[in-house]
Amino acid sequence: MGGKRKWQLRKSVNTALQQKVKVLAKLYDSGCKTEKDLKALSLQSILKIPDISVSDMTVITELQEQIAKNRLFSYLGGADDEQKSEENTI
Repeated sequence: MGGKRKWQLRKSVNTALQQKVKVLAKLYDSGCKTEKDLKALSLQSILKIPDISVSDMTVITELQEQIAKNRLFSYLGGADDEQKSEENTI
């Protein structure tokens, strides 16, 4: 993998992490403070979160899936993002 490609991948992972942190902050501000709270969120309750976007909702559902798989830390660290990027280049 070339230097430019590595830099682009790192920038993409950083952007994805920033999006996840932004969504986690919105969740926390709306009263969702534990993994149990996050797992229990319904679509109706997600839609009540102020300034929620479709991309935010996608991150929330991904967070819920990763919590169910006990892979939250890997997800936040970008492991799934990197795997998806590698799959797309194959």
